[in-house]
Amino acid sequence: MARPRKPLLSTERIVTAARELVDAEGLAAVSTRRLAAELGVSGPSLYNHFRTKDEILEAVADSVSAQVDLSMFEDSRGWRTALHDWALSYREALRDHPHIVPVLAQGPGRRPAALRLADAVYGAMVEAGWPPAHATSVGAVMRYFVMGAALGSFAGGFVGDESAYDPADYPHLGQAHLLAERQETVDERAFETGLTALLDGLAARYERVAGERAG
Repeated sequence: MARPRKPLLSTERIVTAARELVDAEGLAAVSTRRLAAELGVSGPSLYNHFRTKDEILEAVADSVSAQVDLSMFEDSRGWRTALHDWALSYREALRDHPHIVPVLAQGPGRRPAALRLADAVYGAMVEAGWPPAHATSVGAVMRYFVMGAALGSFAGGFVGDESAYDPADYPHLGQAHLLAERQETVDERAFETGLTALLDGLAARYERVAGERAG
C-alpha cells in the first residue's frame, strides 16, 4: 500500500506553525530546525519560502496584524468611535499573541498587512479633517498606547503574597496582593480608562486644530 502523501509545504503552513510555536514558547523557541521538525520536513525545504528565521518572524508578525479589524474605517462611524473600536480590535489581536509584540513594535517595515493597517488609520484621519501631519501623530500615539499596553500587564506585575507588601514600607499597597488574581478585570478597566482619556485629549486637539484652520 502506498504511503499517504504529506501535505505540501507552503508559506501559510510555515507561518501557522511558527505562530503556534511563538504563542506556546516565545520567540526564542523558533529556529528553522525546530520548525522543520514540527512540519515533518527537512530544514532546507523551508528556504524555498523564507531565506532566514527573521523573515519567518516578520511573516508571523504580519499574520497577527492581519487579524486586526479595519472595517470601522470604511463605514459611517466618526473618527473617534472608529479609533476606539480599532484600538480594541488591535489590543485583542496582540493579547492573543503577546510573544510576537516585540517584533511588531519595530514598526511595519514592508509587511503588507501592517502597512494596510497604517494606511487605513492615516487615511481615515485625513478624511475626517485632521491635517496630514496631525493625522500621522494620531496614528503614532494610538499605536504607542495599544502596543505599550500589550507589552506587559500592570496587575500581573504584583505577586499574590500579602506579606510581600509590608505597610511599613508601602503604606498604600495594602491591597496590591489582590491585583494578580484580578488581572484581567484590572487591565481591561485600565485600558478603557486610558483609551477614553487619550481620545478625549485628541477630541480637544481636533477642535483646536479646526479653529486654527478656520481662523
